[in-house]
Amino acid sequence: MLNKVPEVTIYFWIIKILCTTVGETAADFLNNRLGLGLTKTTYVMGSFLLVTLIFQFVVRKYIPGIYWLAVVLLSIVGTLITDNLTDNFRISLVTTTIIFAVALMATFAAWYARENTLSIHTIHTVAREAFYWLAILFTFALGTASGDLVAEKSGVGYLLSLMVFGALIAIVAIAHFRFKLDGIMAFWIAYILTRPLGASLGDYLSQSRDAGGLNLGAMGINAVFLVAILGLVTYLAISKRDVSTT
Repeated sequence: MLNKVPEVTIYFWIIKILCTTVGETAADFLNNRLGLGLTKTTYVMGSFLLVTLIFQFVVRKYIPGIYWLAVVLLSIVGTLITDNLTDNFRISLVTTTIIFAVALMATFAAWYARENTLSIHTIHTVAREAFYWLAILFTFALGTASGDLVAEKSGVGYLLSLMVFGALIAIVAIAHFRFKLDGIMAFWIAYILTRPLGASLGDYLSQSRDAGGLNLGAMGINAVFLVAILGLVTYLAISKRDVSTT
């Protein structure tokens, strides 16, 4: 198989942040506005995710539309998993943050023990792809828990939370490009941090002014961001700008 994931470019990070924002606002919209409830929403979106991942595993190369649809759905499902644990099972955000951090570290440990690498540039076996998507699921769940912990439970608020996580990502980028922080480590740290960054952005734009947001509405935010994702993914499918040439 060819490498099954895109090259990490500026387009990658833009779409990733858009996907995480949609994951946050779409989960809230389906759960609250449409009245499906957490359990039904989780079953529905989990089923869509399963079908999408089957297609992702079946294809023999990176296809932007399938890949980024899987990321959007993983973002939604990761949010729902955390929300289920905190709302339905009354597990604290501190505990869920620790649980998902441990689960993510265990995934990386098992991945490295089997493959002797955590590189995202060589996802060309079924085992590596399975570890890759499992790690991504846990990054979304961890990012949701840690982001909610910072933004809501600590009283920081959505805008300040957005700035905090943006600053942390900037520090990681500087550490990588200026001080030679390992590229794989920098990627996964940034991947985790973009989840609460996107969630904070989505909440800031969609939540009511009383809650510290701009009250633009989840439906409108979802529509705008999904159109932006579709446009960028279409561009990449045509231009091949995120496909490895090696």
